[in-house]
Amino acid sequence: MTPPPTPLTIGVSLKMYFGHHRTLNWARRVAALADSHPAITGGAARLFVLPSFPALVPVAGVLAGSGVEIGAQDVATADSGAYTGEVGAPYLSEIGCRYAEVGHAERRTLFGEDDATVAAKTAAALRNGLTPVLCVGESEAGPAEAAARTVVAELDRVTAGLTGSPVVAYEPRWAIGAAAAAPEEHITTVCRALTAHLAQTERLAGSTVIYGGSAGPGLLTRLRPHVDGLFLGRFAHDPDALAAVLDEVPTGAGAVR
Repeated sequence: MTPPPTPLTIGVSLKMYFGHHRTLNWARRVAALADSHPAITGGAARLFVLPSFPALVPVAGVLAGSGVEIGAQDVATADSGAYTGEVGAPYLSEIGCRYAEVGHAERRTLFGEDDATVAAKTAAALRNGLTPVLCVGESEAGPAEAAARTVVAELDRVTAGLTGSPVVAYEPRWAIGAAAAAPEEHITTVCRALTAHLAQTERLAGSTVIYGGSAGPGLLTRLRPHVDGLFLGRFAHDPDALAAVLDEVPTGAGAVR
């Protein structure tokens, strides 16, 4: 019997754009979407959302039973202790999180997180049963082959000695917040390199590679089968746009990667 195709992974980060009530209203619409959309109900796609920390518990309640999973936009390097303002992975796991985003370019640029910090956060997520959404990406636009070498090296640095199955989100830093995503040939070249490297790295078996960086409706169709999904930001803050992305996920007997 032919095994079913691997589900595509679609993630959405709300960053700090929404207030509390808007977040809950958005989550209600996403829950209704997931309850009825064949990509979710048929298992062709898995969907996770990353709201702000204060919304995690109520959003988990709104999404309960919908098949949509939740995660945090950050995680502490330590599990507990005197770390004012931080939230540890055990806490996140306890309240129902399944994912934790680490290494985003904004965390690196605005808060000075370096490879050592990203590696420590990745380790914290993994040892507590969370799937890291591990962001990697080059700083400057340039040839795709050079970018592929850069991000593969970055991936190796921040996962050195770790075992697990992260969701690797390729987000070229120069494309984040831009009017459009990076060129398709550039994305597919880098994502193929990441996928090939992960396939040769036994300790990271089961990892997936998704694309972020001004990703939105219409992109998944152009990138398949070279990516395992998309990591969406502002272009999914409208649930109708998220529905349009899910419409691009192949379903039924023709759902192949």
